[in-house]
Amino acid sequence: MMPRAAVACLGAGRMGRGIAVAFAYAGHDVTLVDLKPRPAPSFAALAQAALDEVRGTLRTLAQLGLFAESAVDAIAARVHVVPEAEAGPALSAAAVVFEGVPEVVDLKREVLARASRLAGPDPIIASTTSTILVDDLSAAVEHPQRFLNAHWLNPAYLVPLIELSPGERTDAAVTARLRALLEGIGKVPVVCAPRPGYIVPRIQALAMNEAARMVEEGVASAEEIDKAIKYGFGFRFAVLGLLEFVDWGGGDILYYASRYLTQALGSDRYASPAIVERNMKEGRLGFTTGQGFLDYGKLDLDAHRRERLRAFVAMLGQLGLSRPPVVGD
Repeated sequence: MMPRAAVACLGAGRMGRGIAVAFAYAGHDVTLVDLKPRPAPSFAALAQAALDEVRGTLRTLAQLGLFAESAVDAIAARVHVVPEAEAGPALSAAAVVFEGVPEVVDLKREVLARASRLAGPDPIIASTTSTILVDDLSAAVEHPQRFLNAHWLNPAYLVPLIELSPGERTDAAVTARLRALLEGIGKVPVVCAPRPGYIVPRIQALAMNEAARMVEEGVASAEEIDKAIKYGFGFRFAVLGLLEFVDWGGGDILYYASRYLTQALGSDRYASPAIVERNMKEGRLGFTTGQGFLDYGKLDLDAHRRERLRAFVAMLGQLGLSRPPVVGD
C-alpha cells in the first residue's frame, strides 16, 4: 500500500485536534505544531492534553459504533505534537499545512509567515479561518499560489463539509489537489469565492437570527421553533438542499411568498434577489420546466423524485418516525 500523505496543523487547539482526528482516522500521520513559546513542562502538559483529547474523541466515536474500540490506540498513535523549534521536518514533509490559530489577522499573518518559511515551497498551506478573507492573509505566505482558505465546520472530525476559498493568487491545481485529498478522507469539499461568510455561515446567520427574532416577537417558544427546524426545515434540506428545494416547489412560489412576507412583516429582509424574478421571466421555474437554479434536462425526473422520496423515508427511520400503515378499521 502506498504511504498516505502526511499532514500538519499550526496550533494544537480545538480545530487542530479535530483535523488530526479526521486525518488519523483515514490513515494519515498528523503533526500538531505548538507555535507559542513556553517552558518545557508547559509544552509537555499541552501536548499531553492534545493527545488525550484526540484519544478521548476516538474512544467516543468507537463507543458510538463508528469502529471497533480496539483500533483507538493505533489511530491515535498517528498524531504527534511538536514545538515550533522541532517543526521544520514535519512541515516540509507535509502535503498540506492547516493553520488553526485564533481569529486575529496579525497573529495569523505572523504564524503563516513563519510556517511558510519552515515548510519550504512545496506543501499546500490552508487557513481554517471562519471570518477572514483569503487575500487578507495571502501576502504573509511565501509562494502564495499554494495558499487558500479551508473552512472546516465543527466538530471537524464529524461534519463532512469543508468550504474551500481560493484567492486571487491561488493556483487552480492547488485547489484541485486539496479537494482530492479531502475527498480521500471522506470529506465533501465545495469551492466558493472569497466573500464574507462563505456559504454555510452566511446562510445560518440569517436563519439563527430569524429564529431568535421569532422568540423575541412571541411567535413561538424556543422549544417549538427548534422542533419545527428539526422536523421540517432540517428534514427537507438535509435531502434536497436549498436551491433544489426552490426548483422542487417552483421559483414562482418563492417569488410570491417573498413579496407577501416583505409586505406583511414590513421588512426588506424577505425580498427576493433579482435572480429569482429573472428566472421567472425566462421560464426557469425548476422541475416543471426542466431548468431552474439547477439543470434537469438530462435527468429522468420521475426516477429523481423517487430517489429523493426514498431519502425522505430513510430520514423518517433515522428520526424514529416510521410507522406501519393502518389497514382496515
